[in-house]
Amino acid sequence: MSGNHERAALVPEFPFSYRRIIEADEVRVGKHAWRAIIGHGHAPEHLSLFSKEANTLIAGDMLLSTISTNVSVWSIDPEGDPLRLFLDSVARYRELPEGVLVLPSHGKPFHGAHRRVEQLEKHHRERLAELEDALKQKPHSACELLGVLFRRALDTHQTFFAMGEAIAHLHYLYYAGRAKRRVDPDGIMRYATR
Repeated sequence: MSGNHERAALVPEFPFSYRRIIEADEVRVGKHAWRAIIGHGHAPEHLSLFSKEANTLIAGDMLLSTISTNVSVWSIDPEGDPLRLFLDSVARYRELPEGVLVLPSHGKPFHGAHRRVEQLEKHHRERLAELEDALKQKPHSACELLGVLFRRALDTHQTFFAMGEAIAHLHYLYYAGRAKRRVDPDGIMRYATR
């Protein structure tokens, strides 16, 4: 019982108020002004901050240096199209200077935001094309397509996130009119090309 009490003491109480930061708001930190850039797809409202004076972007999870951001359909929004939202959001980083210093939440800081956006767009275009090729053969569930998107063995934790990403890619194709879907008699949703 004391273990639970000790853990509870470490959790702060909810604040009485907060300041919501929305798109284009300016936040002053030290001597620099930081412009809010709100992204979607990875999280409902992901805050990144750009300082023109410092030529620096605090990108969080929206723009990572070497890995792709997790973009998943979650149970709270089962019909969502997070991949479209994510791609629309990261494309906006092209508005920033080419040489901006990017501070991601994972990995090392880097320059070359425009190039990284292009790499992410290419990565997702290739995964979508591979899914479409598989769906031309026969209808597939998200689970049946994990091997198309992920070419390595996945543990339980990784499979959880991989399923969310597979569904996000299938939803992208479905909402773009590039795939159809149906619930089969076994209760499993399967996707096919039109």
